[in-house]
Amino acid sequence: MTIMDEPRSPERRKQDVLDRLERETDIWVASADGAGVPCLVALWFVWDGEAVWLATRPGNPTGRNLTAGRRTRLAFGDTRDVVLIDGGVEVHTREEVPVAAAEAFRAKTGWDPRGDSATYAYYRVRPHAVQAWHEVRELPQRHLMRNGIWLV
Repeated sequence: MTIMDEPRSPERRKQDVLDRLERETDIWVASADGAGVPCLVALWFVWDGEAVWLATRPGNPTGRNLTAGRRTRLAFGDTRDVVLIDGGVEVHTREEVPVAAAEAFRAKTGWDPRGDSATYAYYRVRPHAVQAWHEVRELPQRHLMRNGIWLV
């Protein structure tokens, strides 16, 4: 999109978000520890149609924060086409992760954390809120999901 393009409808923005969840490989993951110290990392992910699945080591700052806080904000990297997803986090050990989620993660990324020599956990992020906008002209209708329910 360019600055001169007409604003997208909320329905078009929702579809664009769903398309990105299918095609993108990396997503920014924001979390904070108990003292409020922020952590921001890019991780591989897979979208299962209802939730985002991430994998990281449970002992690193992101893993600890997601486990303790049970919430996160996810974002795609393009600052002119913003997507923010706030969600609740469920933690699954590599032994507990549903096979379908782990296999989808392996198929998309080419990496299977279940077989890695280091210990990894899977984190399922269920969206509670989704915002999407391109430039300031789409800000007034940026909220596409609230309380886990699509508004469009």
